[in-house]
Amino acid sequence: MSLRAFSRSVPRTVSRLSAQSTRASVFRPILLQSACKPAPAPRLAAAFSTTRRRYAESGVVDEELVAKLQQEIAMEQEMRDSDNYSGNIKEYLDGSPYKLVDAEGHEEVVLQRTYNDEKIRVTFSIADLNNLENDADSMQEGDPAMQDEDSADFMEGQSGGANTKGAINQGRTSGGNIKVAPEDSIAPADRPELADEDPNQEPSFPARVNIVVEKKNKGALAIEAVAQDGEMVIDNVYYLQNAALADAKTAEKDWERRGLYTGPPFGNLDEDLQVLMERYLDERDINAHMALFIPDYIDFKEQREYLRWLSNVKAFVES
Repeated sequence: MSLRAFSRSVPRTVSRLSAQSTRASVFRPILLQSACKPAPAPRLAAAFSTTRRRYAESGVVDEELVAKLQQEIAMEQEMRDSDNYSGNIKEYLDGSPYKLVDAEGHEEVVLQRTYNDEKIRVTFSIADLNNLENDADSMQEGDPAMQDEDSADFMEGQSGGANTKGAINQGRTSGGNIKVAPEDSIAPADRPELADEDPNQEPSFPARVNIVVEKKNKGALAIEAVAQDGEMVIDNVYYLQNAALADAKTAEKDWERRGLYTGPPFGNLDEDLQVLMERYLDERDINAHMALFIPDYIDFKEQREYLRWLSNVKAFVES
């Protein structure tokens, strides 16, 4: 998780802890007093004021809110490097055959290109980074024992499967994943496609990627994958005879797609078929370089959109 995401989660955690301590110090003495003292006689007069409050009309809250928003804007501007792309992002966009489509104020980002007679679209969203921050808050509030158990289950579930990119000597485990022979377990730093990467680079967060490869009058392949730490891990591969269903953004198209048989789970496919599907994407430049670019761009775009949101809210409250 990025430093910015951690810094945002700390004030929320501190406020929760202070609220809990306040409740403990205020309500417990009251409960003890109520147990020792007789109940007071009922009041006949009204215990509330009928005077109309004018606090909201004075605009004090507006001023405090604007000041707080300005403080957040200043902090975000101080933490970011610049308004321009980082070196990694610029290098990828300059050398990639994909065109970047990024609309201001929208969560989704699209990389698109033409390859022979195919139209390829790779879609990802900054919502993954926001969901990661929410998951971190939930882990902080949960049971530590449950956190350890969830972490162990996650690590166990990550062994094998399509994570072993380009492995040769493989065998299938009882859970349907692919077990990799020791000689095929190649460290990321030793892979040729990542030879130029910084070995001290921090692990990235998992980013969901939707890939659509469309051919005219032949339908489309819709591929669900995850980009993380320089790997494009395939989750599912669907074939859709109607290419319009690949991006099912309306309720009607989504309902129509749900009733179709689109293929088995990717992990249930033959091992060689899985490897060939990965090579199929790699040939279309959906590879390790794209898997490194996507989390970086999500982090860049999320910060830019957050700053825009802060500025828009501040301008609205000030007007």
